[in-house]
Amino acid sequence: MNQTIIKNQMKALWDPSIPVLSNLCNLTALLHDELDHLNWVGFYFVDIEQNCCFLGPFQGRLACTRIPIGQGVVGTCAARKKSMNIPDVHAFPGHIACDSASNSEFVAPVFKNDALFAVLDIDSDQFERFGPEEESIFLEAAALISGHLSNAK
Repeated sequence: MNQTIIKNQMKALWDPSIPVLSNLCNLTALLHDELDHLNWVGFYFVDIEQNCCFLGPFQGRLACTRIPIGQGVVGTCAARKKSMNIPDVHAFPGHIACDSASNSEFVAPVFKNDALFAVLDIDSDQFERFGPEEESIFLEAAALISGHLSNAK
C-alpha cells in the first residue's frame, strides 16, 4: 500500500461538477479496492431529526440500513463526532453486528460546514487491522469530503 498514491487518487477522483453521491461511490470503490482485508467500506448519512444514521454508498457485504445515533460503532462516532479505531469490535460495548465477518472497524465523521453529515465506516475481517497509515488515509478522506461539502454551492 502506498498511502501517498491512494491520497492523490482520492483528490483526483473528486469531481465537483457531479453529485456528491457519485463522488462518494467512487471513493468507497477506491478504498475497498486499494486496501487489503477490507470487507466493507461505506457511508452512513446522519439524520439528526430521526436520531439515526442511514445507509449510503458502500462496497462490500450487506449492511445495516439504520443505526441509531449513540449505538454501535457508527452511532457512537455520530454521537461523539470523533473518529474511532476499534481493534476488536466484539469487545466494543453495544456493537451492532451487521456483518459477522467483521472483526475490526474504523469510523470517521464527515461534516458539511459545521454540521455532521455522515460517518465513513470501514470494516475488516482481521483483528487490529488499522494502523497509523490506514488511519491517515481514512482521516484525509473524511477531511477531503468535508472540505468539498462545505465549499459546495
